[in-house]
Amino acid sequence: MRSVLIAAALAAPLALAGPAFAAEPAPKPAKVQPVLKTVAADVDAKALEATIRSLVGFGTRHTLSDTTSDTRGIGAARRWTAARFATISKDCGGCLTVETPSKTFTGKRAPNGVEIVDVLGIQRGTTDPDRVVIIAGHIDSRVNDVMDATTDAPGANDDGSGVAAVLEAARVLSKHKFPATIVYAVLSGEEQGLFGGQLLAQTAKEKGWKVEADLNNDIVGNVHGIGGTVDRTHVRVFSEGTKAVETPEQANTRRYNGGEVDSPSRNLARFMDGLADRYVKGLDVVMVYRTDRYGRGGDQVPVLEAGYPAVRVTEAAEHYDRQHQTVRTENGRAYGDVIEGVDFPYLAQVTRLNAVTLAALASAPAPPSGVKIEGAVSADTKVSWTAVPGAAGYRVWWRGTTEPRWSRARAVGAETSTTLKNVVIDDWFFGVSSVGADGWESPVVFPGAAGSFESVGK
Repeated sequence: MRSVLIAAALAAPLALAGPAFAAEPAPKPAKVQPVLKTVAADVDAKALEATIRSLVGFGTRHTLSDTTSDTRGIGAARRWTAARFATISKDCGGCLTVETPSKTFTGKRAPNGVEIVDVLGIQRGTTDPDRVVIIAGHIDSRVNDVMDATTDAPGANDDGSGVAAVLEAARVLSKHKFPATIVYAVLSGEEQGLFGGQLLAQTAKEKGWKVEADLNNDIVGNVHGIGGTVDRTHVRVFSEGTKAVETPEQANTRRYNGGEVDSPSRNLARFMDGLADRYVKGLDVVMVYRTDRYGRGGDQVPVLEAGYPAVRVTEAAEHYDRQHQTVRTENGRAYGDVIEGVDFPYLAQVTRLNAVTLAALASAPAPPSGVKIEGAVSADTKVSWTAVPGAAGYRVWWRGTTEPRWSRARAVGAETSTTLKNVVIDDWFFGVSSVGADGWESPVVFPGAAGSFESVGK
């Protein structure tokens, strides 16, 4: 909503600038989909709380902690997670396949090597199973000393909240069928070196997944900021501006023609912003034009580095006394990532956003590929793209180059090109979305390599 107001403010002076900036009617929102309202309503704050209480009950989930105990350590927590996926699958008639890919990683925070195990619940798509959307959270926790694998590390919010969102999304969405595949990913080793994200990206490559989106949920359940602020109505979505995998040649083209704020990850964030406005009442997406918080990182980073679109979802107001802290009280000040620091109604809102986004992405046709624009030294702009299987039509979008949101659109039927009369190519950014016969619509794709959703998968 915040970005919509900014866009409106910017659009007003442009409309007065002359025929080249003639106002186009505001685009109609995508068709209202009742199933998304059902999905949002089905998210249960009590189920989220139960999951986090179970995770906290394992004492520590440090990546280097015990893997053989049935009651303590990361091994027990991972097996519990796999059992939860199995129960969800049983309830939906076997709709989930549970997999536990593993690999040994060595690094500064794992000098002797450690086996990393990701726990995946895979809901295979009905008609387009190779196209994949992912929700992820990391199960490992830590205290002040990142190498301390024995002290209790509750990890209620970092990242028990993300794991709870993953499991609740699986429970809710497993009641429905989708054309594309949804992967519910619980990752290990984030605190020791983003190992779980690396393993997820490698798994995607090995399986030949066409990853359209990875929603990495990390620290999504707290509403009390370190400075005393309280924010229950916003969630931040971080997205990279330019692709981590762009080549020098692609970078030169992008620097000249634009695309710095139109990576697939950035347009995925815009997609989520629009869904929140329509289906998650009381929660507003704040798009942050960064890959992650300043100087910090998360498991979406190795996914981006593998060439797949990804965003990081994080609460609006972080409380640093509750992150990476040994549980203690000093001078009357409480430290530690304990369950009392999680606001479950807020976490339910963030989970609703994730579940609605996954359902919308998995229901819509794939985003268009091969998007191109032409129109140098012309009064008109031609936009073209490659036909998308399952798409009944397309929408061509454009916006002023300083507008944060797509503000103008035109439905063009099943054609794979259109000419925008009296829309000068120099003055606008352009994009295309695909639309199914039932009204499901993909994210917008910016022209060229800068905006392409096609997986590089290096």
